[in-house]
Amino acid sequence: MNTPAIFDHHAIRLRRDRAASRLALVGPILEAATAILADRLDDVARPFTAALDIGGRGLVGPMLAERRIPALSMDISPRLAALSAPHGLCASPEYLPFAPASFDLVVACLSLHWVNDLPGAFLQIRQSLKPDGLFLACMPILPTLRPLRTALERAELALSDGVSPRVSPLPTQQGCVQLLQRAGFALPVVDSERLDLRYRSTLALLTDLRAAGETSALVQRPRRFTSRALFAAAAAELETGPENTDTAASYKNSSDGFSMPLHMAVLSGWAPAPTQPQALQPGQFQHDLRDVLSETKGVS
Repeated sequence: MNTPAIFDHHAIRLRRDRAASRLALVGPILEAATAILADRLDDVARPFTAALDIGGRGLVGPMLAERRIPALSMDISPRLAALSAPHGLCASPEYLPFAPASFDLVVACLSLHWVNDLPGAFLQIRQSLKPDGLFLACMPILPTLRPLRTALERAELALSDGVSPRVSPLPTQQGCVQLLQRAGFALPVVDSERLDLRYRSTLALLTDLRAAGETSALVQRPRRFTSRALFAAAAAELETGPENTDTAASYKNSSDGFSMPLHMAVLSGWAPAPTQPQALQPGQFQHDLRDVLSETKGVS
């Protein structure tokens, strides 16, 4: 079955190429995400000898080098791949050009949410890992950018009685767990992190999205110029409108601007290996639960 094309790879490449010269504008955000992955990596008490950095924007490669981990960096954008020269490769995460068991570590920092076939990409990553190799990644998840999506939809409905897709769909934390399990990773772990960001204006938010190469690359995005009236109405919703709430956070507008947190899932999973801990099969237990409960009965 063919995977539906949600994202336009040509548009993604152009946006990331354009962002290569503007990354300094969003440097603190990217550095914070990289530091989170570095902390997770430092918790792993084993050496790595061959790593793949997917979409690290010139930050993950040096982080791995500091830990004396030889790494190859790849990006769909030639200009971003060049930031990791001489070990940069231009390639799409949709189609990893590597033989099975090529790496013992794969790191992806905020780079997999533009992939059309995420289950297929995760499977390719697992296959590219040696047995007991580690996959470590962070991905933006919902409710990131939900207030922006809502503001644009309300503004467009008021102006034209219809809405167009303008903000990329994002997975949930539970969806990330299912991706790891479906791809066959052992010992999958997914937790969440939140970077609290505030913007004085909607223009400042859009400027950061462009600088990170994160503006819309949806196949069904509007191809005509967006009217200034729509952006003005959406900005009014975000900057001066009533408080917006969702399931994870409250976005309160004030004279200091509005909050737009980056919610991330931090994923880790291991390529299966016979040396890893294995769950007991039914009937293999050594103690009867009834005996344990009877021994602890009455203990407060």
